Amino acid sequence: MDHEDYMRRALALAREAAEHGEVPVGCVIVHEGEIVGSGRNRREEKQATHSHAEMEAIAQANARLRSWRLDGCTLYVTLEPCPMCAGAIINARIPRVYYGARDAVMGACGGVLNLFMERFPNTPALVGGLLERECREELEAFFKTLR
Repeated sequence: MDHEDYMRRALALAREAAEHGEVPVGCVIVHEGEIVGSGRNRREEKQATHSHAEMEAIAQANARLRSWRLDGCTLYVTLEPCPMCAGAIINARIPRVYYGARDAVMGACGGVLNLFMERFPNTPALVGGLLERECREELEAFFKTLR
């Protein structure tokens, strides 16, 4: 699988989130070519602030790899991470992050600010815009139904 294949897996999770009335964001974490964590937004379902796609995927990867350190992993997410998720990515020591659509409202990887540019001991390499059109279309379609 390549980067786009992993992002397509994240997009499938985003679509699943939308089907359940959640903002369509999906995330997968890959270690040595294998998906070890996946998640989708579940804030409404769980009524929990922290139930973002990235947080779910990180928790799953921690359990699967039996380590809080995810330093051999790559994270793929359909929407630029928020400050909470960017902080969790930094703390988990994830070295590479790919995201689809930029978030000009809550984005913490360039949309509003970039936590990955600060002087933390571990900051990931960042690639934005992977399958951006598809990721953006999912978000736009979801919010169009709410209006």
